Amino acid sequence: MRWSERQRAMLGAMGIALWLPEHRVAPVAAAPDEPRSTKTAGVRAAPSDAPAAQAADIATLDWDALRARVASCRACRLCESRTQTVFGVGNPHAHCMIVGEAPGENEDLQGEPFVGAAGQLLDRMLPAIGLTRGAAEPARQVFIANTLKCRPPRNRNPDPSELARCSAYLVRQIELVQPKLLLAMGRFAVQVLLDSGEPIGRLRGRVHRWRDLPVVVTYHPAYLLRNPADKARAWADLCLAAAQLAR
Repeated sequence: MRWSERQRAMLGAMGIALWLPEHRVAPVAAAPDEPRSTKTAGVRAAPSDAPAAQAADIATLDWDALRARVASCRACRLCESRTQTVFGVGNPHAHCMIVGEAPGENEDLQGEPFVGAAGQLLDRMLPAIGLTRGAAEPARQVFIANTLKCRPPRNRNPDPSELARCSAYLVRQIELVQPKLLLAMGRFAVQVLLDSGEPIGRLRGRVHRWRDLPVVVTYHPAYLLRNPADKARAWADLCLAAAQLAR
């Protein structure tokens, strides 16, 4: 497996040292209370790497255990200022999974992603292509999750280390939902799913891939509230998503 420079930087922020075939890293002795990780996907973390071991453990959790793990997570300092975690909402077998950015003030208070004005706009956008946040069969009801499960103070942008530490939760959610399509809303969702720093405007309009899943990129509803001229482009993105789901 090839690791990009950005991925290496994010893993470095987590304290993860990688053993790669071309550049072997000397092992570091684990502290007595630190779990040892196992080799996965051709990349082996150093024995002292607790975050990697935790990510491997998260990959085995079912819905209830995953929700409990998120609620008790203290992997980064965002836990110190949150009101509650924002796990996600929707049909656990949804055909379309929406990935947003980080919880805001309303999400932090209510414990649900995409509430407030941005959520209201999303709720108006989805029915236009036959989808809903409300209860419905998997083909119509979406599952919504954020890249971060805790609100950054003052709604600041997420740090790369925070995105990295939280990414295992999102990955496991995607694995459990097994959607037919991922709809990435906003640049931080794009960074996590596509490992790209390209602007939304350069990435939208075509289908990307996360593992074997198709990914459609579009603007975050909060951005559209500030930039209504881009709503027509967002509508085109939703039409692309609908067409992909119909395939």
